[in-house]
Amino acid sequence: QVHLVESGGGLVQPGGSLRLSCLASGFTSGYYAVGWFRQAPGKEREGVSCISSSDGSTYYVDSVKGRFTISRDNAKNTVYLQMNSLKPEDTAVYYCATRYGSSCHFSVPAYDYWGQGTQVAVSS
Repeated sequence: QVHLVESGGGLVQPGGSLRLSCLASGFTSGYYAVGWFRQAPGKEREGVSCISSSDGSTYYVDSVKGRFTISRDNAKNTVYLQMNSLKPEDTAVYYCATRYGSSCHFSVPAYDYWGQGTQVAVSS
């Protein structure tokens, strides 16, 4: 059974940084695409970033390009999301998810397994 656990969320001031971690167990994360999603109150869950398993290609939604960086450490079965220059509109619960197959998607139904989420709040 695949299990994902996110960590690293918290409260940060605008302009600050956080690094989220997604620890995977039950499979080797190096063979599956992993995505980060977020859901703000009253809004739909949206894709933020994704890293493929085939060549390590990375993808970002326009609103986080240049501020967020996704990376993976296959030896630790962990995927990270480094978030810099945080804005109040980045406030949300952040989820990591994984899907069978190496390619990235920003569609929620494309993912097979989800973590429980970690709260990120950006406020002064």
